Amino acid sequence: MRFYAVFDTNVLISSLLTKRKDTAMVVDAIATGQIVPLYNQEILDEYNDVFHRPKFPFSEAAIQDILKMIRELGLIVASSPTGETLPDMDDLVFYEVVMEKRDDDAYLITGNTKHFPKRTYIVTPAEMMALLNGK
Repeated sequence: MRFYAVFDTNVLISSLLTKRKDTAMVVDAIATGQIVPLYNQEILDEYNDVFHRPKFPFSEAAIQDILKMIRELGLIVASSPTGETLPDMDDLVFYEVVMEKRDDDAYLITGNTKHFPKRTYIVTPAEMMALLNGK
């Protein structure tokens, strides 16, 4: 089964920094076609900005590889205002993009579930892996 998902920036960062299997595997699921990443230009800009922060040791090649994978294997989604208020309004774009594809059972994958409303489609990397594995 194939899933649509918006990746919160922290999941992509964590996948490059950590050895946690669930985080790396959920990003690897893009390359295998199990997850189609959803994005818009604002999300790509956020990814790019955060990847380039001096505190992260990512090579330009690694940054461009992950951005290219998302652009080439993902789906651009135009978002519409939801009227939702989030603890960190910078996260609103991720929520609005996932809401545009909810009819297709899209998910938002984040390491910070407390930043979003409690919904069954807002999941951690481990929860997304359980969905991918049919659990």
